Amino acid sequence: SYQRRNLSFLFVLLVFHNVLISVILVQVNPGEAFTIRREDGQFQCITGPAQVPMMSPNGSVPPIYVPPGYVSQIIEENGVRRVLVLPQQPDFHPGGHSPLHHPPPPPHAHMPAFIPHPAMMPPPPHLYTSMAGGVGDLSSQYISQYHPVVTSSMLVSSVSADSHPQHGRPTFVHRDDRTTKTHERLQKKLKERQGGGGGGGGGGGGQVKDSPPSSPQKSCNSPPAVDIHNGIGGKGLEAEHRHPVTCPDKQISKGKNGESRGTKVLDKEAQALIAFLSTISKPVVSDIQARGAEVSWVAPARPENENGSVEDDSSSPQPLSYDISVSVEGKDGKYQTMYCGEELSATLKGLRPATDHHVRVQAMSNSIVGSPSEPVSFTTLSCEPDPPNPPKKASGTKNALVLQWKASCDNGSKILNYILQWDEGKGTGIFEKCYSGPQKQYRVTKLTPATRYSFRLAAENDMGVSEFSEVVDLFTSCSVPLPPFPPELETAGVTWLCVKWQRPSSSPKEDDISYILEMEEEGSGYGFQRSYDGEELSHTIRNLHRSTKYKFRVAAYNSEGKSNPSQVVEFITKPDRPSSPCRPVIKGRVLPNSFKMAWEPPKEDGGSEVTKYVVELSEGLSGSFWGLVYSGPALEHVCDGLKPGCSYQTRVYCMSEGGQSPMSETLQVQTLAVPPGPCQPPRLVGKPKSREVQLRWVPPQVDGGSPVSCYSVEVSGQQAEVSREVYQGPELDCSVGALMPGKTYSFRVKAANKAGFGPLSERCEITTAPGAPEQCKAPSTTSKSPTCVVVSWEAPPCNGAPVTEFRLEWGAAEGTMQVCYSGSALSHEMRGLLPATNYFCRVQAANLAGVGPFSEAVLCQTPCSVPAAVKGVVSRPSPVFSPSTCLGIGWDSPCDHGSEITSYLIDLGEKQPVVVGRVNKHVIQHLQPDTSYRIRIQAQNSLGTGPFSHTFKLKTKPLPPQPPRLECTAFSHQTLRLKWGDGPTKAASSEALQYQLQMGDKNGRFIPLYKGPCHTHKVQRLNESTSYTFRIQAFNEAGEGPFSNVYTFTTPRSPPAPVKAPKVERLDDNSCEVTWEALPPMKGDPVIYTLQSMIGNSEFKQIYKGSATSFHAQNLQTSSDHRFRVCAIRQCQDATELSGPYSPTVTLSLQRSDAAATGGSSAGSGLRTSAESARTRQSLTDEQCAFLLLMVFAVIAILIAFVIQYFVIK
Repeated sequence: SYQRRNLSFLFVLLVFHNVLISVILVQVNPGEAFTIRREDGQFQCITGPAQVPMMSPNGSVPPIYVPPGYVSQIIEENGVRRVLVLPQQPDFHPGGHSPLHHPPPPPHAHMPAFIPHPAMMPPPPHLYTSMAGGVGDLSSQYISQYHPVVTSSMLVSSVSADSHPQHGRPTFVHRDDRTTKTHERLQKKLKERQGGGGGGGGGGGGQVKDSPPSSPQKSCNSPPAVDIHNGIGGKGLEAEHRHPVTCPDKQISKGKNGESRGTKVLDKEAQALIAFLSTISKPVVSDIQARGAEVSWVAPARPENENGSVEDDSSSPQPLSYDISVSVEGKDGKYQTMYCGEELSATLKGLRPATDHHVRVQAMSNSIVGSPSEPVSFTTLSCEPDPPNPPKKASGTKNALVLQWKASCDNGSKILNYILQWDEGKGTGIFEKCYSGPQKQYRVTKLTPATRYSFRLAAENDMGVSEFSEVVDLFTSCSVPLPPFPPELETAGVTWLCVKWQRPSSSPKEDDISYILEMEEEGSGYGFQRSYDGEELSHTIRNLHRSTKYKFRVAAYNSEGKSNPSQVVEFITKPDRPSSPCRPVIKGRVLPNSFKMAWEPPKEDGGSEVTKYVVELSEGLSGSFWGLVYSGPALEHVCDGLKPGCSYQTRVYCMSEGGQSPMSETLQVQTLAVPPGPCQPPRLVGKPKSREVQLRWVPPQVDGGSPVSCYSVEVSGQQAEVSREVYQGPELDCSVGALMPGKTYSFRVKAANKAGFGPLSERCEITTAPGAPEQCKAPSTTSKSPTCVVVSWEAPPCNGAPVTEFRLEWGAAEGTMQVCYSGSALSHEMRGLLPATNYFCRVQAANLAGVGPFSEAVLCQTPCSVPAAVKGVVSRPSPVFSPSTCLGIGWDSPCDHGSEITSYLIDLGEKQPVVVGRVNKHVIQHLQPDTSYRIRIQAQNSLGTGPFSHTFKLKTKPLPPQPPRLECTAFSHQTLRLKWGDGPTKAASSEALQYQLQMGDKNGRFIPLYKGPCHTHKVQRLNESTSYTFRIQAFNEAGEGPFSNVYTFTTPRSPPAPVKAPKVERLDDNSCEVTWEALPPMKGDPVIYTLQSMIGNSEFKQIYKGSATSFHAQNLQTSSDHRFRVCAIRQCQDATELSGPYSPTVTLSLQRSDAAATGGSSAGSGLRTSAESARTRQSLTDEQCAFLLLMVFAVIAILIAFVIQYFVIK
């Protein structure tokens, strides 16, 4: 029914994948219904409150059908246009620019003007087929869309050129109050528009803001023959031609009446662009998988003209975007967008396995969409089944569970088996197989009562096994629990009772037991009512009456049944506390020390009689501490013993059986103030001065209830003098001046507050002190000697007190004088002064009253004198003189005391003093070596000789040492080891005696070989049979001693080098030939060789000696091992022979084999000889051994570096 119905249509523009779409939000008010027809022909009824979004894929404004007696009006807010359908009122006169349209026929029956978007189409909630053909039904070309929340990022408003800029649309929230307020606001704006619009028809005479919503098309006056897929055709287009709009891509100038120019050109361009976009070919599908496929396509081609030339693509949009949509409901079914972008290929994901799919492509540019291509069909591959739903419990007992489940999607291959797993009730999360087969139910037996078991299920087909379902926990049954014990009261309140109970002892812990708590209120007549049903063992019942009796009982139940209720118990709620008493008031007059207060009883006693009232009193206005002053049944009380002029706060509360009431409002009382009490006598601060005293006092102990604001001090003399006020103010101390020294005065003080001055204090007598002496006259000085001066002075006026002390200050400058004398004498002798020096002095007098000022400073100069003592005497060795017989000394010049120094006198003790001139250093010669001397120095001037310096000791160095005897302790053909002295081979670093060894060269010059404290040295790299000359010298701190005589040592000849192992070649059974390498002659000396042989374990015997390098050994013993070695001998020219080391031994085996063995002993012997020969040939040379050792060390170093790098650094 459309009676009293208000429908709001909100028209916005949505952009999905660069496609401009019109959206109408139909707002249904509460208590009303909105009927629409879906695309399948059925009718659907939507009840309010709701907002139904309806879309148009071509961006056109749909015609709005209104029932008789209703009108529609478009109102624009923040760039969003609303179509409001309202009942026509008598005072409503729509203007010529009304947006109502006559009902046009739908463009095509198979192509609705408004289609749903997949993201906005959930299943419809209700269907009503009996309302078909009802009044107000919309045409079937409008398809309902459910869109509960539309975010601001999805809404783009359609705004004219003269309107506001684009605004985001906020989220829609369905609320009755907001719907009513929106309706009222729209009606108000509608009336304002009617009053200010001025009528006029056509749409050219009104303002731009009163114009109907603009069309989202490229052109407004395009001919009716346009593409039906863009939603323009028939009379609906003519209706839209009445309202000019702006184009989003191009600027169009407008005249006075709002008519656009050049719209025909824009319509032609739009038609050409649509025709161009519609030439796209069907896509190509490849790489088909179970849940995905690859799709590619070709960009649309420009159509040819009649003359065969390709049209100019200057109007071709850049860039193009493509929309890939897929349908699983057949070629003409519903398509869902899977991809939108500018690429020419896409990967489709999320497809259904083993399903026929139809895919098509659609080109678009900005808001212009071309016709979709022909669909291409393909079928996805099969795969493993989808995970099934968890099994459900069909029935169960204490020892068995019957599980059932539903078949999952087989994805193109028939399900062969279901795999059921369980955890055997262990709860460890480890599952075992308990069933595998094609059945959809299974009975699990031999279970434990009241135990939890976990199950999961998987499906299997020819393609594989699916994933397991979610784990489900199922419990076996148990017996009905016994009646629990009666509930107990845990805590009780005024409006609540906390009751607890116990679990039945016979029920196992695994049994899930729930409890039902029932309560009956006394006198209610309703019996027991359920107040709790759950698994907890306690419950708090609230919203009860105070001081009321309640009955309780509890029952337990589980999956097997419910137990009998427990015994009935009774509990009573507590009474409530009374309300606060009324605010207390003052009765009578407030006195300085008391006042009387009264109060009224509380308005609510809380269900029990008030037993007593309690009065609390707090001093001050802070209320930090409250004291109890009264407790009883009376309604008034006198508060006494208070302080005058003090602020008090008082409050009252009452007590009853229900407890303590809240505090009443606070009453503030101020007692009257009185003048303050007497102060303590003032006291003297510090010592009295001669003409001034400092007084201090404390506030009175009683301030009279008002702060002390002022103090007054009075003074009087010993005679009958009139008291006079010397101070009045708020401070607690003062300074009284203009007094006479040594006189006694009496002082009194009094305090005052706002009530007036209090009494005077008792007298305080103080005697002033005498004054300090006057300034002394300048002192006089008399010089007794160059280091002594006598200072004298006169006593100044004492100023009322005798002088007790004089202070004399003395110093070399006026600003650095210090006290050098303090006493009662009138003179002082200054001693220990420096001759020919200026000094300053001054004096001051002091008595009991203080210290007088200093006198003027006086200058005094001491006479000249002999020089001062010499200081800074040090030893200064001279490199020119010998330290053994000479001593070099130096000193600092002393003070000459006003007369120039002429010479210095050096005293050596027993020797005659040495006199030198005006120098600061001197070398004393002709002294004894290694002898100590005591030396002191004094200076001389024209007035005499000054004092000696401090005595210091100096010692001459000993004479240089003599050279030691040089010996040769070891020698070889290349080295000589020399030794000298009787000390150790290596002397300690602390010894002063050192040695220098030199060796003569070919030219007769000696070259240093060694310099140090050691007693041995090894000379290396010498030639054989060569004589070398050496000499040695000893030195210490005293200097270098003489060189020793020249020593000659000769190196011996070198023996020949070792010969390599000889080679043995067997000739027959009893003979062999031994060969070895020849050595070159050594410095002209020939080299011969000695060959030795050993049979078995006997000793080596010489079998050859000569210069040949081979030897033919005969008559060898069979069945024995023969060993050979050779050494070289150097024949010197003096007929001596030097033998070198023997070569390595070579073994020849001549053992005979058994007679049965074929081949004879010669073959075996030959093999042994060959082996020995091969072993001999395999021996390494010295160069090969050195290279092998070098390689081994390199490998070890690399390994160590790798270990340090990997394990230590990292």
